[in-house]
Amino acid sequence: MGRHGWNSGARRWRLTALLGVGVAALALVVTLLNTLPGNGASTEGTSRDGDKVHGTPAPTTGAAKPEVGWGFTHTQFSADEGSAAATKRVEERIADSGGLPQIQHIMGWGADNPEPVRGRYDFEAMDRRIDFVRASGGTPVVTLCCAPDWMKGGEAGVDNTDWSQAALETAPDPEHFDDFAALAATVAKRYPDVRHFIVWNEFKGFWNDAEARWDHEGYTQLYNRVYRALKKVNPEIMVGGPYLVMDSLDPREEHASPSLKGRWGAMDRRVLDAFSYWNQHKAGADFVVVDGSSYTRDDELLPDEFAATDKFTAVGEWVRRQTGDELPLWWAEYYVEPADGDDNRHGWSETRRTAVHAAGLIAMAKGGAGSGFYWNPEAEKGTECPGCLWTPTSGADGGRKLPMYDLLARFTAEFPPGTEYRDLTAAPQVRVLATDRTALVVNTLDRSTEATVDDKKIKLQAYEVRWLGRGAT
Repeated sequence: MGRHGWNSGARRWRLTALLGVGVAALALVVTLLNTLPGNGASTEGTSRDGDKVHGTPAPTTGAAKPEVGWGFTHTQFSADEGSAAATKRVEERIADSGGLPQIQHIMGWGADNPEPVRGRYDFEAMDRRIDFVRASGGTPVVTLCCAPDWMKGGEAGVDNTDWSQAALETAPDPEHFDDFAALAATVAKRYPDVRHFIVWNEFKGFWNDAEARWDHEGYTQLYNRVYRALKKVNPEIMVGGPYLVMDSLDPREEHASPSLKGRWGAMDRRVLDAFSYWNQHKAGADFVVVDGSSYTRDDELLPDEFAATDKFTAVGEWVRRQTGDELPLWWAEYYVEPADGDDNRHGWSETRRTAVHAAGLIAMAKGGAGSGFYWNPEAEKGTECPGCLWTPTSGADGGRKLPMYDLLARFTAEFPPGTEYRDLTAAPQVRVLATDRTALVVNTLDRSTEATVDDKKIKLQAYEVRWLGRGAT
């Protein structure tokens, strides 16, 4: 699409002509430029009415609950685009599964710059994602990240967005915290059926170089302003943070926590300090959000890929103690397979990947989490998509479910928020999560095994994930 803002050729010609009429006319032009949005930056394709309700919001009945269950995050490519048949296939499958909670960021990961110029909005991509969530019957969750360029020292204008990783991961300048809070309120007004908001992502841009620690003071200031702005829009909006990466280290490292550690390693105490500061100084919260990997910051799976998931349980229990067990716990992201240099996780077979993810979900639930989101690594094209929930939707035959979808959809249905879990005897080589009605059993071995589960012997194939029915007790 062509850009036709203040800097178009026709307007540049008019400006040149005006410059020749004299000093008074020049002053008039300068004044005009300074009163235009972004001092003349391109506003092509934007609108002033960003807070106008988009589309047909899903009905909201009663007060929102702080937990939403287990779902996934939309990334750069997702099922909102591509073949109509493939997109519809994914929508219907999610709806048939009862609808899954879905996270969408306001900028990046499939969304354009929402406010390229102060007071001028572009929600076209965001609208499309929200429409998809609505059509699939899912619960929409919005992560308020990242920030338009003009809020972080960059240049305003539709054509000036810097999409580099460094720019995207830059936090708003403190003098623009109120502007970011205003943007958050605009998003809340545009999508009134979005009742759950996460403030920022992984403390991006909030690192204190001088003291080699997280700038938890700066993040908490931003969080508190956004929290108050959202509650002003609707007091029943649910707001959560701090979305810290719960990094773990080799226990011998300098910053390793002496208290929160296990076979999986030791927590970075600077992360724990940042969480504690936010927890003590937050304006309020309806749920608490963390993310992290089972492996250490050096990509070590200690002592192995299955036992490393115990970290999720230990971290969850620690977080619940810090909040007095009063705030529901969410994992905004979780990873069990280290990435390669291109941030791809293609090294494992799908059976191994699914089994370790199942063990990770079990560990998070045992740590007290009632909500968690799988970072869906969707590909734009092709038929192969390791770790994805469905095949790419670029072709009419796309959007076919993959093993990870079956695991996530079943886990969501069987273990909703508030589930009461039951202790179940099991052989050491299997991981188990059970209720009165069902049990999820995971073989942690790369070979078949016979295991005793719930006083019954069962044979499991290598890395098999099996659901067992149980009689109510």
